[in-house]
Amino acid sequence: MLFSQLPEDVLYHILSYLDYKSLSRLSQVCKITNRFVNQDVVWRKIARDFLNTGITWNGTDIYPHIPLRERVELAQNWYYGVCKRSIPLKWKIKLLPWLQLDGDILFLSQASSIGAYHLHQESRMFQRSPFEIYSGHQGDVCRFVLTVTHLISGGSDGKILVHSRRSDLPLGLSGHSQEVNCLDSKDGLIISGSRDRTARIWTLTSSFPRATIPMFDRVWSVAINPTLSSFVTGTACCENFSPLRIWDVERSACVCNLGSEFRRGAGVLDIVFESPFQLFTCGYDTFIRLWDLRLSPQKCMMKWEEPHDSTLYCIQTDGNHMIASGSSYYGVVRLWDKRQSECLQFFQLCSDPVSSPVYCLRFSSSHLYAALATALHSLDFRQNPTYIRWHPHSHTSDLSNQEKCIFF
Repeated sequence: MLFSQLPEDVLYHILSYLDYKSLSRLSQVCKITNRFVNQDVVWRKIARDFLNTGITWNGTDIYPHIPLRERVELAQNWYYGVCKRSIPLKWKIKLLPWLQLDGDILFLSQASSIGAYHLHQESRMFQRSPFEIYSGHQGDVCRFVLTVTHLISGGSDGKILVHSRRSDLPLGLSGHSQEVNCLDSKDGLIISGSRDRTARIWTLTSSFPRATIPMFDRVWSVAINPTLSSFVTGTACCENFSPLRIWDVERSACVCNLGSEFRRGAGVLDIVFESPFQLFTCGYDTFIRLWDLRLSPQKCMMKWEEPHDSTLYCIQTDGNHMIASGSSYYGVVRLWDKRQSECLQFFQLCSDPVSSPVYCLRFSSSHLYAALATALHSLDFRQNPTYIRWHPHSHTSDLSNQEKCIFF
């Protein structure tokens, strides 16, 4: 019996013992094996071990329209830092921009408005002019979040605007007495935090807050648990309170504090829920921290230190092994593998004397976008492979970006 004539379940079992390079070589044997090997089910187990393939910790696929083999190829470029850099947009004055990605649309805040840009399928770049603009604030937009039906923004004027993505007229919420530093929204629930030392709970059905929580410190970040039962606030840590606290949504009461080792001024600038029980934080203490909320008391399970002692302004994760962080100096973006303690790759997007923090970053399967004070930067990881001889014990830092990769 020929190899290709074996029953499919036997073939799947055999292929489960092969690594990605062996599978790639096998796909070149003939058309029949090529069609069989290129199926997603063959690559799914392998894809879980790579960075940014779209397979999350619980097995969910967030990029189902992209073949898994293609994503594994891209993962090599992410791991070895092989990318093409560009600056799609620049502006003349220094801003504090914010980003969101929604499929093939990128939303970018500039001063008092938010522009929506189409990303082209091939180049993943976008036109210079937005196809839609959301406005209404009297000051700069500080933060905004996207839902399926709405864009919700908070500004330096203390207002919160709810823009319907299907109509032109925004709904104004009562807002705060000072600038709204942070926002999060899920399934009609909105949490806002402000410099006025309060956090507020809102719903889309009312223009008045359901509850106002005195925080006794400036609120820099908020995040709603995917279960919608609780949310987390990150404060400036200038008072005698833990900067990280978990709050019950229904009772508006503090459930617990996270950590006790924060020094004064170690404010938390970004919070990301990766699952209902896993939480990532970063801020002025230069650490990325992973918290496990299933433990009692909740503990920091792992932490990664920014090697140049820079404040970390923002973080994003791929839901599996990769973390991307933005630092406060020279627009440095770092890629981390959770399974390693050291930084995997770093990209310096600006230089002295044009130093700027990375205020926000977002990534897709193939691109990373970073918003700095005067420009939007793009890293394109869809580079053509360079075939080189590579020894597993060689020092990759001596190679150029185009040479730091093992390809099929």
